[in-house]
Amino acid sequence: MATSDEANNNINNKTTMEIRSAPITPRTGTPMVSSPPVVSCPPSQMHSPSLTRSPLLRSENGDAEEVDGIATSKSKTPKTPRTPLRISNLTPRFITPLGSPVRKALRLTKLDPQDAWLPITQSRNGNKYYAAFHTLCSGIGIQALILPFSFTVLGWTWGIISLTVAFAWQLYTLWLLVHLHENVEHGIRFSRYLQLCLATFGDKLGKVLAMFPIMYLSAGTCTTIIILGASTARTFYQIICGNSCTAKPMTTVEWYLVFTCAAVVLSQLPNLNSIAGVSLIGAVTAVGYCTSIWVTSVAQGTLPGVNYNPVRPGTSAQNAFNILNALGIVAFAFRGHNLILEIQGTMPSSEKHPSHVPMWKGVKASYTLIAACLFPLSIGGYWAYGRMIPSGGMLTALYMFHSRDVSKFVLGLTSFFVVVNGLCSFQIYGMPVFDDMESQYIKMMKKPCPWWLRPFFRVFFGFVCFFIAVAIPFLPSLAGLIGGISLPVTLAYPSFMWLKFKKPKKFGPSWWINWFLGILGMCLSAIFVAASIYVIVDTGINVSFFNPK
Repeated sequence: MATSDEANNNINNKTTMEIRSAPITPRTGTPMVSSPPVVSCPPSQMHSPSLTRSPLLRSENGDAEEVDGIATSKSKTPKTPRTPLRISNLTPRFITPLGSPVRKALRLTKLDPQDAWLPITQSRNGNKYYAAFHTLCSGIGIQALILPFSFTVLGWTWGIISLTVAFAWQLYTLWLLVHLHENVEHGIRFSRYLQLCLATFGDKLGKVLAMFPIMYLSAGTCTTIIILGASTARTFYQIICGNSCTAKPMTTVEWYLVFTCAAVVLSQLPNLNSIAGVSLIGAVTAVGYCTSIWVTSVAQGTLPGVNYNPVRPGTSAQNAFNILNALGIVAFAFRGHNLILEIQGTMPSSEKHPSHVPMWKGVKASYTLIAACLFPLSIGGYWAYGRMIPSGGMLTALYMFHSRDVSKFVLGLTSFFVVVNGLCSFQIYGMPVFDDMESQYIKMMKKPCPWWLRPFFRVFFGFVCFFIAVAIPFLPSLAGLIGGISLPVTLAYPSFMWLKFKKPKKFGPSWWINWFLGILGMCLSAIFVAASIYVIVDTGINVSFFNPK
């Protein structure tokens, strides 16, 4: 009996061991899933551009805790889940739930394939220094030299007040544009001014309101640069060569052609980031000739018999239109807002490091220098010349009144700076047009521009501007009209865009300020355009089609 009992116990033990070693059979309807892998990557290896940690994975009760970087649930997970587990449900920790901040950052920084083919957004490695170079090069231009002429109509008091108000106003709208570039809610970066206009006003109305002023600013400014840059290049040649030149001088049209060819060759640089060095040279030369002109003018002292009384030649209506035209000239000096979003679009952006931070740093640095150039140039120029300042501006006054008093080196260096700045400014103002022409091709063909088509577009644009410069050589005389047309782009549209996307509290301070500035900017634009047309018709300008002098 004992032997029999021992045999039975051995059989039972063996059976028990076999059962314990057998795999556990899952319950019906419950798939067998191994424990999910915990993916924990250091920030440098995360695929999220924002390099931020994901939110903790939560249990059904909403409780969660993190131990040594691993999310664990306080409550026990039921053995039978409500939905079968699949491999797609095992979400790694660096992929976050829909609607989380990191997912928005992913959408925000994701490049559209077509954007990677276009010259403005082809490179996204810009920084605050590049932003400062581009902003300074586009913010100071030859149009700044006409500012003292507006003082001859406005006088000391209203001239300084209008210049200060215009500077503060455009700096505020510049801040609005910089902070409108990134729309985290919709995961969109507005890398072009026209894109933001279409999103604000709709496709049809946006094209009507913004297409012409933006393209007019780009093409019109490039044409003006050709006219003034080529004329200054001819003056530079005359200063350097003097009476010792025996060669036959080139005609004005030939100087236009030489300047255009140099600008077109320089425009073959592929994208906006690649011309950062060009913009730096343009910024340095702009600060150089502005400083040289006003310092030389002030150092030479006031002209004999200088008069500071505002010009009031006609009736009250005529004087009012002259004042409005002068305000349009002030507005024209502050163009360049149509390039701010494009410049910011060359920067990387994420939730942790948004692009508006370095962009605003670059803007503050550049506009500090712009203010240091425009205010002394306007005030010092009017102090030196008064009502005798010619309509051509400070550069013309320098040649007219001090060509014999100032050394050739100073005159030649100032002229050289103007020419170089014109060549550099042509690149940044032409870039939106290059981008638009290439985008039209990409939309039709669904592929990037071939290597030979991009240079063709740029050569074509350059010589279209050359043709307009030859056909309408008096375009710089229309500064007031150009300022009135471009004023909404600078002073009005950004306020409406802010109301559309930021939705400030109704009847709050921001709501009232932006509605007031937007409506005032649109009204002033219409008034300035009408006043400029009246002044042109009443006083006349030297119209000479296809006859540049």
